Amino acid sequence: MKTASQTSFGRLDQCALTVESHDKWELLAALTVAAPEFDLSHRTLGVLKALLTFLPNREITPERHSAIVFPSNRKLSERLNGMPESTLRRHLARLVEMGIISRHSSPNRKRYARHSGGDCKLAFGFDLSPLAVHAAQIHDTAQAMQYRAEQLAILRDRVAVLRQKVLDVASDKAVELLESVRKLLRRKPCESALAQAASDLSQALAHYQSANEAVATEFKTGQMSGTDSQNERHIQESIKYDFVSEQAAVRCKTTTKAMDPSPQASEELDTKPSSPALDLIALVQACPGVQDFYPNELRNWQDADRIAEKLIPMMGIDGPVLHDARVAMGRKHAATVVLCMLEKLETIRSPGAYLRRLAQKAREGQFSPVPMLKSLLNNQRPAAIVS
Repeated sequence: MKTASQTSFGRLDQCALTVESHDKWELLAALTVAAPEFDLSHRTLGVLKALLTFLPNREITPERHSAIVFPSNRKLSERLNGMPESTLRRHLARLVEMGIISRHSSPNRKRYARHSGGDCKLAFGFDLSPLAVHAAQIHDTAQAMQYRAEQLAILRDRVAVLRQKVLDVASDKAVELLESVRKLLRRKPCESALAQAASDLSQALAHYQSANEAVATEFKTGQMSGTDSQNERHIQESIKYDFVSEQAAVRCKTTTKAMDPSPQASEELDTKPSSPALDLIALVQACPGVQDFYPNELRNWQDADRIAEKLIPMMGIDGPVLHDARVAMGRKHAATVVLCMLEKLETIRSPGAYLRRLAQKAREGQFSPVPMLKSLLNNQRPAAIVS
């Protein structure tokens, strides 16, 4: 099947001769949309527009030699903001070659007109009537190009949505695929490349969703019955824990007390200093920069978690990244990491990627915020000595 650029503009369309006239500016607009299909540059279209300005009538009829304009190269160059004559000749030859316009030359190859009684009886120059002759072809190609552009935009948005879904489900497992799709969307990809990306993302999304569902089914607890013949009942703790680490600490303390119920053991447990990762006072001392954004005193870990959530937009970290860090390392440790990152924000190139990497290490059991706190505390001690 021939493309529009391979189809000759010069052949006569008998159906077009039955139409009275066409608006020249509508034809130019349609031809501009279809320009890539006809292999026309914007400068060639600019020369055609300049020729149309010399036609006094707005309507163009398909009758041969009915729309002849005869401007000199100097006049055309003036209307084209001083285009060089060599460039002008090249674009005029391109228009004639495509059959968009035709030459009606005089015996001496000059462009002029003969008038009689105020009417133009004879003219030599460029005939614009081929535009009206092939108006149907121009409009059909423009509509096809516009439809193709709309479908390409829809496919591009579909790929972007699939990429975001894969990013939410498995951001740390499909790194190469997500990065390649990100680079693809930054360019102007063709339809085949977008279709391939959509297929790859759909397969990856189905794979990771099925894997997550399998894991959820494996750890799903059975539903307790409530019949009169059994003693199973729902037991709810009256104490609410805001952080996973706090709940683990309370359980650890309860177990220790149960093993050694003596008052001496209880006192030793209560007076033992906590680790820097769980010490709110140590966090405040190591991260004085948080006071610039949260002047009030941090009373508990809920305050630290809340201010960390407010800080991430200013640090360039997305909300899903913080959520992933909370799931991987706990809300308390995630808040500790965010406040520590605030102190070293100038040295971190990509805070979002940095926090995502720490969450991955925590998920693998290879991360603790204790070294971060110790490093910041060591940096604060010399300043305290000087003062």
